[in-house]
Amino acid sequence: MEDRGIDLEDRLADLETANLKRSLSPVDRIAERGHFAPPAAGDLPVLDSTDALVFASNNYLGLTDDERVQDAARQAAATVGTGAGASRLVTGDTLVHHDLERLLAETKATERALTFSSGYAANVGTITALEPDVIFSDEYNHASIIDGCRLSGAESIVYDHCGAGDLRSKLEARAADDEHADESWLIVTDSVFSMDGTVAPLAELCDVAEEFGAWVMVDEAHATGLYANGGGVVQAEGLEDRVHVQLGTLSKALASQGGYVAGSSELVECLINDARSFVFSTGLTPPAAAAASEALHVSRHSDVRERLWENVAHLRDGLETMGFEVPGDSQILPVVIGDRRDALALADGLRSRDIVAPAIRPPTVPEGTSRIRVVPIASHDQQDIVTCLEAFRAAGQDVGLL
Repeated sequence: MEDRGIDLEDRLADLETANLKRSLSPVDRIAERGHFAPPAAGDLPVLDSTDALVFASNNYLGLTDDERVQDAARQAAATVGTGAGASRLVTGDTLVHHDLERLLAETKATERALTFSSGYAANVGTITALEPDVIFSDEYNHASIIDGCRLSGAESIVYDHCGAGDLRSKLEARAADDEHADESWLIVTDSVFSMDGTVAPLAELCDVAEEFGAWVMVDEAHATGLYANGGGVVQAEGLEDRVHVQLGTLSKALASQGGYVAGSSELVECLINDARSFVFSTGLTPPAAAAASEALHVSRHSDVRERLWENVAHLRDGLETMGFEVPGDSQILPVVIGDRRDALALADGLRSRDIVAPAIRPPTVPEGTSRIRVVPIASHDQQDIVTCLEAFRAAGQDVGLL
């Protein structure tokens, strides 16, 4: 009988040949300044240093190790439980969830907010529940946005990265055809793009959207907790009344797990009833919700954000002074190398010097733009930044990039 199965061995071999195969390397975290240490003996491959500095984490404010955040999670686990136990619409709804959602809505300057089990679930659930006829999506949007567009059944039109002009052209072309007169349109973009470090021109996008009566949805996954008073780029640019849907994660600067959507009361009520990734998922765990609430409070009422941005400026200046190309204008510093083999070699050189900053390769980024995605966090001290820069100089020279 003819074999009609799926050949996984060949697929993995092809990835290996193309320098695109990835693997997991579990670590135990040392709760100090973004260090990692290897776990106890076992069969899995592990990082081989007892004190490696991590410059690849989305733990931007260093709050996963903050005692206040950890205490909030412990208290919620002890008093409410380790899990919600059911969908929020069944028996999984707790006061811890509502406290977090009130704080998120207050921070984002919206009427309501709703939490999801992940940022991915928030994007997929929201886009599909809105049921737009046409979605206009930035070409570098996160995979969860792309999957939400696909699952929604809407026609998706991709516009140039951060290209308000290209977006206007595509909207004009669509509007010129009377056949599309009754369509609903949704413009979707990240605010901070995770692999490029670029910040979307949100005010320009809102201008274009308002010309054509379209809605705007902004994913603040890499901006929540970091900009303005913790509300993200939308808040920093004063666009709260012009962006219809604000969305983000609790798993990055807020040091927890889960996602959220913030907007009007009508939006949240619609999602509670129609977002399948909310309706049919167990509620966010109470410890995760409590940890996110405390992290958001810390981000709004301490100098932790200022420490992050000082580290970003120091590291960016040092890398650019060496001659590395570091585009973008956010806390994410993509050191663009180009060839995937050179990027892997540089990452290996950094790793041998106890700096954890893996190479980012296709399909995560376009072919020919492989890079090291460098991210300082607020709990790195100045010597950590110096150590990272010294490792980049030495590894870059070894690879022939400097």
